[in-house]
Amino acid sequence: MRMLALLSKNSETLPGRTGTARVDRDTRRLLERVGPGDIAVLDEMDLDQVTADRLVGAGVVAVVNTSPSISGRYPNIGPEVLVANGVLLLDTVSSDAFGRIKDGARVRIEGGVVYADRFTRKEPEVLVECLELDEEAVADRMCEARNGLAGHLESFAGDALEFIRAESSLLMDGIGVPDPDLDFNGRQVVVVGDGPGHAEDLKKLKPFIKEYAPIMVGVGRGAEAMRRAGYKPDLIVANPEDLAARTLTAGAELIVPADLTGRAEGLERVKELGIGAITFPCSGTPADLALLLAHHHGASLIVTAGAAASLEEFFDRGRRDSNPATFLTRLKVGESIMDATAVATLYRSRVSGAIISLLVLAALVVVIVAVLAAGHGSEVLAQAQEVLTRAEAWGREVLARPE
Repeated sequence: MRMLALLSKNSETLPGRTGTARVDRDTRRLLERVGPGDIAVLDEMDLDQVTADRLVGAGVVAVVNTSPSISGRYPNIGPEVLVANGVLLLDTVSSDAFGRIKDGARVRIEGGVVYADRFTRKEPEVLVECLELDEEAVADRMCEARNGLAGHLESFAGDALEFIRAESSLLMDGIGVPDPDLDFNGRQVVVVGDGPGHAEDLKKLKPFIKEYAPIMVGVGRGAEAMRRAGYKPDLIVANPEDLAARTLTAGAELIVPADLTGRAEGLERVKELGIGAITFPCSGTPADLALLLAHHHGASLIVTAGAAASLEEFFDRGRRDSNPATFLTRLKVGESIMDATAVATLYRSRVSGAIISLLVLAALVVVIVAVLAAGHGSEVLAQAQEVLTRAEAWGREVLARPE
């Protein structure tokens, strides 16, 4: 016990950052396992903001990336998010990090080098040498990436044309859009994705959701966020492998994205759970599919939370999502789509009749008490009538205000 205590004391005095290594080439799977104090070892070319946000939220102290965190193809936001939140970011110099760093092992990072956190050796064991990306290095690389953005825009335009050629019938005429049991016609719809700030966006929409009772659509892990916020999804567009069984079996209709050949991931899980599902072949993202479906079936307003599509976000998600599809989808539904932040800013809920009734009742109680206490019935009752008349007029004025 004394030896263990001594080793623990020595580890606290060693320079650098020490933590448990969580190693996985599958970033999606890795993000489910990391926790406070961990060191994430991953393989992410052009680290994106969604991944960075989740790593920061998990409380990791360092990220070791076996691919360039900023390749220069486009100005991806993820590295800025990590370093701004005090997370150490390193790109490996050698390619054997997955062989050298064992999952679950204690490691220490100092001066751009990953060491085995062992105290029985006189000399520290070097596992991997890395290049540390501090704020200055990230800023320099981002500047270079922005300078090369024009070439990426040309490639983006070419991909958009290819998407139009391949899926113009879906985009323009809605051919192939599934027909769920839900009636979207004339309804407000809230689409919750798993993009940056989706939980905060959903929270902002609480007054809107309370008054309009819109159709709730969860996209990917946005369905989990919706459930955690106390809402029941009416429709889910996602790979079933990404969601918990209790979310999938809560009664929502399920749309499973498929590629253009009709192959869809996660159908085995659908069979295991004994639930129904409809496949939706399309090269767009699950969020694109949700927007196209709601718009095609006549939704009057589509509010997105965690599914924003600014220019930076287009390029930040370019590795794994179909940016041309996302761009063209928003052009298609442009007249009926709004971002959650805009809705929260513009929306003004009315003061409910119940609150007005309580105010009038409170005024009446005060007047009655005054009558009983003062003994001047006629004079005070006249004042009471005036108070009630004013309260009624005020209530009517509030209810007549535009939303």
